[in-house]
Amino acid sequence: MNSGRVAPPCPPPAELAAAIAALKRERKAVILAHYYQDPAIQDVADFIGDSLELSRKAAATDAEVIVFCGVHFMAETAKILSPDKTVLLPDLEAGCTLADACPADGFAAFRAEHPDHIVVSYINCSAAVKAQSDLICTSSNAVDLVNQLPADRPILFAPDQNLGRWVQRQSGRELTLWPGSCIVHETFSEQALLQLKLEHPQAEVLAHPECQQHLLDLADFIGSTSKLLHRAEASPAPSFIVLTEPGILHQMRKAVPGKQFYEVPGADGCSCNACPYMRLNTLEKLWRCLQTMQPEIVMDENLRQRALAPIQKMLEMSR
Repeated sequence: MNSGRVAPPCPPPAELAAAIAALKRERKAVILAHYYQDPAIQDVADFIGDSLELSRKAAATDAEVIVFCGVHFMAETAKILSPDKTVLLPDLEAGCTLADACPADGFAAFRAEHPDHIVVSYINCSAAVKAQSDLICTSSNAVDLVNQLPADRPILFAPDQNLGRWVQRQSGRELTLWPGSCIVHETFSEQALLQLKLEHPQAEVLAHPECQQHLLDLADFIGSTSKLLHRAEASPAPSFIVLTEPGILHQMRKAVPGKQFYEVPGADGCSCNACPYMRLNTLEKLWRCLQTMQPEIVMDENLRQRALAPIQKMLEMSR
């Protein structure tokens, strides 16, 4: 039965940031945002980071409500770490093709083919895949964690094969790879990158390890999103060509405003280097979810506990 209550209209764009701040205080909420979010969302967030940094913030926060401006698996991870808190995601359609391409049943069959392997899963996967894993990693800590595993045990790595190949090269360990990849990091144009290098010979090329090998071969520095940001701050280079989702450029430009940053377009000059799922979250949807306390992330407790164990192991092993 309709209660008769009418949802208030969304404030005009110029007032949205202040309205979000007021609702956040009222709800005792914290806003976590990934570096790949739209700059307007980054500017109203309490914490901005990559998957590892935001996982730690989600685990440590004393807020009653977590609004996760990212994609679904990230909000799921926050709920896994903070089951007693309300976890909201501004748009439930903000998914991840990498996570979707590794379905739990298919992954279970893949694991069954390699019963003696230690299962290391990149955090960019569903809770159901995390629950089947021995250890979760992020692009920040994957090499270090693999290096800590017993040398006499084979390792199964999922779901990103490009990241897995990079970890394999960095660690010297042989990995059995699930054949997944990120649509954003698969779209960068090598021709466009080479043209940018010609136009900006002093620029340093920064690349995320989810990129394909032929692009990593052209990079001067490879690292997670947060490590790319730190490199931009520490490097003496006057400019940078950045091979990852361009949302990070907002923080790079804020951190070192005197330097120049260039994003690499996709094939045929398309703008598909911007993650379409990350960008489903908007300031209006963020305000609306704080207003209505929906959409909320809910999870079966048995699944949550099974997915929690490998995440906790990651946090314990991360230096």
